[in-house]
Amino acid sequence: MLTDLSIRHFAIIDDLSISFREGLTVLSGETGAGKSIIINALNLLLGGRASAALVRTGEAAAEVEGLFSVPEGSDTAEKLVDMGHDPAEGLLVRRIISATDRHRVYINGRLATMQLLAELTENLASISGQHAHQALLKEELHLLFLDRFAGLMPLRERVGNAFQALAPLLEGLRKKEALKKRQAEQEELLRFQKEELDAAALEEGEDTFLEAERLRLRNAETLLRTANEGVASLYTAEGAVYERVTQLKKELEKGASADSGMSPLLSEAEELCYRVEDLSRNLQQYRDGITVDERALDSVEERLDFINKLKRKYVGASAGLPELLERQQAIEAELASLETLEVEMEGLEQSISDAREKLHSLCLSLSEKRKKASAKLSSLVEKELKNLEMPRARFNVAVAPLGAEAGGTAEGPSGVRMGETGMDRAVFMIAPNVGEAEKPLTKIASGGELSRVVLAVKTILAEGDAVGTVVFDEVDAGIGGGVAEVVGMKIKEISSHHQVLCITHLPQIAKFGQHHYRIEKQVVKGRTCTSITPLTEEGRVDEMARMLGGVEVTRATLDHAREMLETAG
Repeated sequence: MLTDLSIRHFAIIDDLSISFREGLTVLSGETGAGKSIIINALNLLLGGRASAALVRTGEAAAEVEGLFSVPEGSDTAEKLVDMGHDPAEGLLVRRIISATDRHRVYINGRLATMQLLAELTENLASISGQHAHQALLKEELHLLFLDRFAGLMPLRERVGNAFQALAPLLEGLRKKEALKKRQAEQEELLRFQKEELDAAALEEGEDTFLEAERLRLRNAETLLRTANEGVASLYTAEGAVYERVTQLKKELEKGASADSGMSPLLSEAEELCYRVEDLSRNLQQYRDGITVDERALDSVEERLDFINKLKRKYVGASAGLPELLERQQAIEAELASLETLEVEMEGLEQSISDAREKLHSLCLSLSEKRKKASAKLSSLVEKELKNLEMPRARFNVAVAPLGAEAGGTAEGPSGVRMGETGMDRAVFMIAPNVGEAEKPLTKIASGGELSRVVLAVKTILAEGDAVGTVVFDEVDAGIGGGVAEVVGMKIKEISSHHQVLCITHLPQIAKFGQHHYRIEKQVVKGRTCTSITPLTEEGRVDEMARMLGGVEVTRATLDHAREMLETAG
C-alpha cells in the first residue's frame, strides 16, 4: 500500500507531503482545490506519462515521490529481490519532470527506465475516476474482467502460449503455399541462374588476380623499357655499375695487401659485385617474362567485364566476388528446398494439425469455464446493484464466439475462430429499468449507473484482486441522497480488503472515512498553492458541515454533520 506521498512544484502544488494508512482515506475540498492533481501525481508514480506542462510556473522541475510497502511473497517483492533490493524496506519511486521535457525515474535511489517502473507498479494501485473507470466501457476488456473473476488467467495464459506456437506454423505454411503456386516459374528461373553461374566457372579471388593482370598488361611496354635500361646500367652498358664496382674491388685488393684494415671493405665490395650481378640477372629474367600482347589484355578485360555484369545482375554493382559466390550457393540451396517442398509442407500440415487440436482443446475448456463463471458473475453483480439502489436492473455477461472479423485468429473445427485469449468474446449487458431489453453497457449506462456498476464489479473482485491500493476519484458523479450513502458503504466494504483513497464531494460517502484530509487552495505571496490538512474529529465535523451546507454553515448543519459521522459506525 501507499504509505507516503511527497509532491513539489507540481501544477499548483508547491510543496506537499502526505502520509497514508490502511483502510478508507477520504480527500475532500472545494472544486479546483487540487484534489485530482494529487491523483495525477500518484498516477505518475505508477508509470503515467509526464509532460513539461505539469511543472509549476517559474520552476525548473517538478518532483513526485512515493513510498509503498510491499507484501512479502508478492510479484513486486520478487522483482525487487531480482533487482538487488530488500522488499522489507519498501518501494520508493521518485520521478523528476523537467520543464525542458527531460524526465528521470528513480527506484529505491537508482536511476531506472519507464518500462521497469511499469513492471514494478503493475499491481500496486488502480485508479478509478470519472474518466479512468472508462475501462469498463471498453468491450475488449470485459473478457479480462471475467477471466480474473473466475481465476482463469493461468488457463488463459496456456491458451495464449498454444496460439503463439500455432501462429508461426500457419505463417510458414502460407509462405510455402505461395511458393508452391509459383514453384514452376521460380524453379525455371533458379535453374537458369544456376546454369549461368556454373558456366561462368568463377573462382575465389579471380577478380583480384585479373585486375592485377590487366594493370600489368596495360603497362607492359613501360615495364619492358624499365627492365632493359636497368640491365644495361647495371651490367651491359659501357661504364656499367658492375664494371665500376669490379674495378673498385681490384683497387681494394691492392690496398688490403698493404693494410689489413682495408680487408673488411674489400669484403663489402665483393658482396656488392655479387648483388649487382644477381640484380642484373633477375632483371633479365623479369624482362624475358614480359609479353606485350594486346589480345591477352582484351581477354582479361573481357573476363572482368563479364564478372562485373554478373555482380550487377545478382548482388549489385558495389558487391564483391565473395557475395556473388554466396549467391550462387544460395540459388543451389533454394533449388534443393523446392525439390523437398512437398515433404516440408506435409510435415508442416501435421504439426499444424497437432497444434490446432491442442489449442482447440484448451479453448473448449476455457470457454466452458467462462460460461459457468459468466452466470455467477452476472448474478453477483445484479445482487450488488440491488444493494446500490438498482433493484430491478438486469446484468448479464454475454459470452459469444469470436466472429470471422476478429483479427489475429486461427480457424478451428467447423470454422471456429481461436486467438490468444481463446474462442470467446465477452460483453457486459445491462437493462437498468423494467421493460427494457438488455443492451451493451457502453451504449446505455448513465454516469450514476456506471459509477454503481464500477463499484459492484470492484466489490466482487476485491477479495481476489492483487492490487494493494484502490483510488476512487469522484466516482460519485451522477448520484446523491440515499444512493450515495449506499455507495459509501460499498467503498468502505472494499477498504476491508484494500487500502482505499477516495476523493468525493458527497458527505454521505465522506462520513465512512477512517482518515480524512481537507485539501485547500490558497494565495501565498501572490502565488496559488494547494495545502492538505489531516482532520481531527472536530475538524471532520466542520468539513462535513461545509460539504452539507455550502457557504453558510449553521448550527443545524453542524449538528447534522456530527450525527452523520456518529451513525457511520
